Amino acid sequence: MQSIRWVSLGLVALLAGCSSFIGKDSPQLPREAQWGLVPLVNYSQTPQAGERSEQILLSVLSQRGLQPRVYPLAQQGEMALLDDRERLAAGLDWARRQKLDYVISGSVEEWQYKNGLDGEPAVGISLRVLEPSTGRVLWSSSGARAGWSRESLAGTAQKVLGKLVDDLRLE
Repeated sequence: MQSIRWVSLGLVALLAGCSSFIGKDSPQLPREAQWGLVPLVNYSQTPQAGERSEQILLSVLSQRGLQPRVYPLAQQGEMALLDDRERLAAGLDWARRQKLDYVISGSVEEWQYKNGLDGEPAVGISLRVLEPSTGRVLWSSSGARAGWSRESLAGTAQKVLGKLVDDLRLE
């Protein structure tokens, strides 16, 4: 009876911190190239989840030795109030004008605390690396994680983004 209880507790602990990641292999990309970060499209139900993710992503990229130029908020003006896809299109135009070699973009699919007693954070994010000059996608990956009940959304997002960026092969 005691062993069944321990197995049950182990399964509950395993399921409480579940994560899932998929993506294609990253080509070797030069760290010293001109990199940019353009808006992440927010498909979640949470307002400004894309902007929150961008700030965490910027920190994660910096830890990995990338210092991308960021699409400036001042250029967004009223566009900041518009659809995220329009912000992304404007960001890609900006990246082409800046003659950036690569830009990181993506989307937020989930950003919420799940309903229930524990209210675990749940985050789902996709990233991709594009060539702004051609629009060609060089790498893409997605990750999702349901964190522990006392974990924050930002902490859960940092873990997802960290794993995604770790899969990006930089030379």
